Amino acid sequence: MNNGFPDNFLWGGATAASQVEGGYDQGGKGLDTQDCKPQYFNLTSKEKNDWKYKQMTSEKYELAKTVKGIANYPFRFGSQEYTHFKEDIALFAEMGMKIYRLSISWARIYPNGDDEEPNQEGLQYYHNVFDECHKYGIKIFVTILHYAVPVHLVDAYGGWKNRKLIDLYVKYAKTLFENFKDDVDYWLPFNEINAGRFNPYNGVALIKDREPNYDLAVYQSLHHQFVANAKVVKLAHEMIPGSKIGCMIARFCHYPATCDPADQLTWLHDEQYTNWFYTDVMARGAYPKYMQRYFDEHHIQIQMEPEDADLLKNYTVDFISFSYYFTQVSTASDDWAKTDGNLVIANKNPYLKSSEWGWQMDPTGLRITLNELYDRYQKPLFVAENGLGAHDTVENGKIHDPYRSEYLLSHAKAMKEAIKDGVDLFGYTWWGIIDLVSCGSIEMCKRYGMIYVDADDEGHGTFNRLKKDSFYTYQNLIATNGSEL
Repeated sequence: MNNGFPDNFLWGGATAASQVEGGYDQGGKGLDTQDCKPQYFNLTSKEKNDWKYKQMTSEKYELAKTVKGIANYPFRFGSQEYTHFKEDIALFAEMGMKIYRLSISWARIYPNGDDEEPNQEGLQYYHNVFDECHKYGIKIFVTILHYAVPVHLVDAYGGWKNRKLIDLYVKYAKTLFENFKDDVDYWLPFNEINAGRFNPYNGVALIKDREPNYDLAVYQSLHHQFVANAKVVKLAHEMIPGSKIGCMIARFCHYPATCDPADQLTWLHDEQYTNWFYTDVMARGAYPKYMQRYFDEHHIQIQMEPEDADLLKNYTVDFISFSYYFTQVSTASDDWAKTDGNLVIANKNPYLKSSEWGWQMDPTGLRITLNELYDRYQKPLFVAENGLGAHDTVENGKIHDPYRSEYLLSHAKAMKEAIKDGVDLFGYTWWGIIDLVSCGSIEMCKRYGMIYVDADDEGHGTFNRLKKDSFYTYQNLIATNGSEL
């Protein structure tokens, strides 16, 4: 009988360059789209949750490009891992991490995105990071693009709606393969590729007020990312024989509100349009039939080149990864109670508890998700992000965060049950393993880490590191490989 986690299960932690590195103007790095996302410190939490505040506009974007320094742009300072990476990786090793999922900054390698030659100082930085990981025997899982696109590619090309970005991105990926083929264990072309739909500025570098046909621009951009994904899978397998390259979505697990057929149909469409569409293309190799009706009804006609279908068909991914934070309700009703979620507004489930930021916590949903994904695709799975954002308090040099430990252990138990169900799950990386700037709320006070960073929302502080109680919870979970769950 399968009793849980295999001996080689990859326990680890995850971060993104734009949220953790800082050093936005050091080492030859160019400005990217995340560097341009502002935080307004005088707003209330309710005001910050307003979608109008979160959405990027041309006015915000153009202003950001003229501002020097960190000002009110927290992604520019992050957690200062750019200068603290040796200390951080030593802490990861002390925790017992088997794998570190991190992203590479496109603008640190190609400052403008379309430069002729890569920035050698940027390449050397990642060589140094990877060498430090190898010193402790930590495997490396690289996200090639985690939202942050060099701003020049927005200004000169209009973001991912321009097919020219495919070749520029493939050139960038090829540079990474050439330089790091012996360093990286797992590759991921795009973080949460469905963000192109639920948050197009993050996902495909579109600014809504610049798009006369926003929906068309979104799906055209996504098509270009699908093609780029296939090309990079092809390139990785050619350049690095035996390499493992996957895909990733932000997994939005839905429950039908009732057994009313209208709610059941809404649930089906929610699953298809927010989840399955993306993984169907990248894991099965073709656009699913249900999307054709969606495109027809929404007057969306994607421009495709003759070779695109063969690329998608022939170069599918080796594994499927996803982020998982919360679940939500599917209903045909317009007056269902709402709550916040991962860059989205979700229908609230009355049976679940919510975090301080309104995200509903549901470990059982993770087990359901793992079973659904494996049943549908029969490909190895990896939980690339899972975590809890919360306020933490330092008391006499310690941080007691039982809420985070409870969240970790309950979700680990759900994974263990899924593996016993027969799911091929080979790894898990906690988001973010060290405090970083939250992507949605753009603040440090929403802390995910098991390692505390002494910095506030405006970048004031020593940036010293401090282990939280949850650090030791995870350390024990890894050491026992979940046997005590």
